[in-house]
Amino acid sequence: MSYADQLFIQMCQDILENGTSTEGEKVRPKWEDGASAYTIKRFGVVNRYDLRKEFPAITLRRTALKNCMDEILWIYQRKSSNICDLNSHVWDEWADETGSIGKAYGYQIGVKSQYKEGMMDQMDRVLYDLKTNPFSRRIITNTYVHADLSEMRLYPCAYSVTYNVTQEKGADRLTLNMVLHQRSQDILMANNWNVCQYAILLMMVAQVCDMVPGELLHVIADAHIYDRHVEIIRELIKRPVYPAPKVELNPEVRDFYAFTPADLMVENYETGPQLKNIPIAI
Repeated sequence: MSYADQLFIQMCQDILENGTSTEGEKVRPKWEDGASAYTIKRFGVVNRYDLRKEFPAITLRRTALKNCMDEILWIYQRKSSNICDLNSHVWDEWADETGSIGKAYGYQIGVKSQYKEGMMDQMDRVLYDLKTNPFSRRIITNTYVHADLSEMRLYPCAYSVTYNVTQEKGADRLTLNMVLHQRSQDILMANNWNVCQYAILLMMVAQVCDMVPGELLHVIADAHIYDRHVEIIRELIKRPVYPAPKVELNPEVRDFYAFTPADLMVENYETGPQLKNIPIAI
């Protein structure tokens, strides 16, 4: 099995066996029929993936890796918060009639600030610091801006990324690592999607900075399985598993703003069948 499968199965088992329930409590999400969407949750789940060993895609079911990349480019490259600029439908339920999700995600990454080096947005600052001062401990993006929360269609879930560079013994290039901070996660719908997204972001940034993509540390404050997802999860984690796929980027791309999903190369991705008609809590 892939290491991502192993972590996913262990995490789901832990939530189901040792988690706490929100049933009967005041909760925001609703099912399509208007019923409250309760969860079984674990606080403070931390998973670690080493991209030098394998790409962290689960094989229990297929994760749409090119769509993952497209959404991460939508946020960090196109810096958009309008679904008209996105080639998938993952945000459709939260967009307004114009396609906007408000001042969320890409909008925040694109806000420019004045630095002594000049005006830069959050992603430009990351790239500048990694290239000019890679051992800085201040290389962070953050989309959870309190002043703008009232103008977001959904508060950011995966809200902060910290980049950290290490010099490994005997290595001729620096290693780029990442911490993804997430306040809340729907494990069935979003866990491996987010893991693969940020693994791809780590790979892209490392490549344009001439570094090796290293570890992705994923910190989830509220890791939950919705009540109507419990039986789906129980069946999913019993499925056969396969080796991790080989995932690489087009090595000719050296500019972060030149990447497209076509630059993602995926080989030997064998998976179980896709799940269909999963209920979504809004």
